[in-house]
Amino acid sequence: MSEDWRAGGFGLYVHWPFCASKCPYCDFNSHVAGHVDQARWARALASEIARLSALLPGRVLHSIFFGGGTPSLMAPETVAAVIEAARAGWTFANDIEISMEANPGSVEAGRFRGYAAAGVNRLSLGVQALNDADLRRLGRMHSVAEARLAFDLAKASFDRVSFDLIYARQDQDRAAWRRELEEALSMAVDHLSLYQLTIEPGTVFGARHARGQLKGLPHDDLAADMYLETNEFLASRGMPAYEISNHAAAGCESRHNLIYWRQGDWAAVGPGAHGRITLPAARMATVAEMMPDRWLEMVEGGGSGDVEAEPLSADDVSSEYLIMSMRLAEGMELQRFFDKGGELDVRRTDALIADGLLERSAGRVRATEAGRPVLNYLLRSMAG
Repeated sequence: MSEDWRAGGFGLYVHWPFCASKCPYCDFNSHVAGHVDQARWARALASEIARLSALLPGRVLHSIFFGGGTPSLMAPETVAAVIEAARAGWTFANDIEISMEANPGSVEAGRFRGYAAAGVNRLSLGVQALNDADLRRLGRMHSVAEARLAFDLAKASFDRVSFDLIYARQDQDRAAWRRELEEALSMAVDHLSLYQLTIEPGTVFGARHARGQLKGLPHDDLAADMYLETNEFLASRGMPAYEISNHAAAGCESRHNLIYWRQGDWAAVGPGAHGRITLPAARMATVAEMMPDRWLEMVEGGGSGDVEAEPLSADDVSSEYLIMSMRLAEGMELQRFFDKGGELDVRRTDALIADGLLERSAGRVRATEAGRPVLNYLLRSMAG
């Protein structure tokens, strides 16, 4: 089982924790900073990559993903230094995917050519809404016009461009959401990540909602209808859902995210980054220090930036594979699940198949179109 990660591949996740402002719905590890010493951060990130490559020698790297925070606030030179550190530590796959999340503001868009020259070949734009009023409600600092311009600039610089949208927003109805999807497709996008607005504790939206000040959120039935109609509409336009929240034209799926969902390995660097790496003795879960200043001190002091590096039990590994792989349209490979020590409740699983919520074929089990909206229920039932 020490080589099982190869079925999913190997990637590197780089977390850039800084943002120009904090969005009210965001619960990611992000921090607003007036000044960032880019050269200092480049050295620290490169140092962590060198540490991890010594721990995981001889591997072929299939993807690098710059997430955040707002990675498009990184200087292109910082991005180049990180990519070169990864190249020094591992062999790059011939078709390596190097992705970066970016905001569509004018400052970030001005750096796109620099990122492409550094080696980034896929950009994921955080558009979130194609409606200026809703962008303001979401606390976004860009306009729809800026988003369109940024997308055009990205298409000129990168082989592949994706963007994110949030639905089930305040006062949004099905017709308005359909118009946004039509507009997104008119921009010739080949990958869309579509997330239902969720109200998370500890966020500004969470506090407003608790006070009864977040009006107009769609009820659960309407949000479910939006999800189902989205899947049907985009599938009819050649962009089926290959994962619960992600749609792509054939060949344009996010290779890095597929590593997560197929339970490959990924090394993770940067404040708050979570990784999964397989060592000879065990599959390990790593968690980096969340506070940027403290993380930097730890790394510059000659130690690791991680505050946790815990071996996962067989139950943890099989449960993670079940939860992650069932998000995919391709579903879970049954023999691989059993090889990890996983067990299914056969009676319940068969009942879900009979009810049309699951299907089993070619050695896999997957959620049907009817089953995807109730995936959490399916997972609880399958695991017994």
